[in-house]
Amino acid sequence: MSELAAKLLDGAGALLICAGAGMGVDSGLPDFRGGEGFWRAYPPYARLGLRFEELADPRHFAGDPELAWGFYGHRLELYRKTVPHDGFRLLREFGAKLPHGARVFTSNVDGQFQAAGFEFVAEAHGSIHHLQCLAGCTDDIWPAAGVTVSIDPETMRAVPPLPSCPRCGGLARPNILMFGDVSWVPDRSQAQLDELTAWRRTARDLVVVELGAGQAVPTVRRYAELASAATGALVRINPREPGIRHGRGVSIAAGALETLTRLLPG
Repeated sequence: MSELAAKLLDGAGALLICAGAGMGVDSGLPDFRGGEGFWRAYPPYARLGLRFEELADPRHFAGDPELAWGFYGHRLELYRKTVPHDGFRLLREFGAKLPHGARVFTSNVDGQFQAAGFEFVAEAHGSIHHLQCLAGCTDDIWPAAGVTVSIDPETMRAVPPLPSCPRCGGLARPNILMFGDVSWVPDRSQAQLDELTAWRRTARDLVVVELGAGQAVPTVRRYAELASAATGALVRINPREPGIRHGRGVSIAAGALETLTRLLPG
């Protein structure tokens, strides 16, 4: 399969990288797949019996803001400290050589692609590195640079003061699309998606490389399949769920860094 993938990449005029949570595992980020994987990364939540889906609920910011910011504040600091693995560099350098360049579509909120030097990243679920007002006094979205959240490591609860809105002084929340979220401000992400859509209209000989995107939340898989539907130029890299519907594309059952090192030596 690697030979077929290499052949597709050799003929690429443009590269679309579609990345899910599995892309960050080789950078040392925790694998949240299933309750047990999440609890291994966060033992205090295991003691409380709280799953990722329960914590990633916007209602906590109003009902229990210390719990909510304990979870997201810890992730914010974790992502700030994480160094993108070498697969990011390989993709960026490969895309830079193509006539129509490269773009990224990701459900990840960690900012790893920007940290690795990518300029055009469409973050479908928003970014933990940006904030919005919880009360909705404004639709402004602002960078979280300089924002720090103190957390009790035993309880994983945030210690006030918590991040606030610069306009009304009320509580701020991450500009992330959470489960059951009706208050997320999508403007920043929509502008990124609009740029990606415009690029796709002009990109020729497009090859889609999908990395670490599972079926539990299939946002990335669906986008990758639709983007490659006309040509079948899809390389799906996933150690657990590599299957491709209708046989359109190349499937590689392995991790991101291992596969990219093999496909894109450089």
